[in-house]
Parts: sequence; structure tokens; C-alpha cells
Amino acid sequence: VKLTVNRNTVPFDERPPTIASGVRIGTPAATMRGFDEADFREVGRIIVGALGNGDLGELCDRAEALCAKRPLYPGFRGYTNYS
Repeated sequence: VKLTVNRNTVPFDERPPTIASGVRIGTPAATMRGFDEADFREVGRIIVGALGNGDLGELCDRAEALCAKRPLYPGFRGYTNYS
């Protein structure tokens, strides 16, 4: 659903460290975009929907709407073409 996570070990897990049993959700990238508490709540709702029986297309649209609302580089018009 266009949310990036990575696999991590969980403290005190009895399985070997080579078998990741947890998921890490990095918040620095989202806070850099200016996500606030309400935005993170929406991220949580999107994740819950993805783990359940949510409509993946609709969940992708919601994730894209969050990013459109909080662009990474506001006002950036694109790369200069030097050709």
C-alpha cells in the first residue's frame, strides 16, 4: 500500500537473529515531510486495513493522499534541464 517497512528482530525472540520476526516502521522520513499526529493515525489505519481485508487500491490512494498533502520538497518544480 506504498508504505515502506523493514524486517527486524524482536528483543527476546527465541528464534535466531537471521529470522526476522518483527516489522520496523521508520518515522523519520514521515516527520521530515511534516506528518503530524493525525497523519500518523491515518498511517496506522492504513496499516491495519492492509493487514486485514482492506481494499488495497483504496489504501494506496489514502497513502498517496497523505504524501500529496505533505510533499517532501514543497515548491520544488523539478530538475533543471541543461541540454
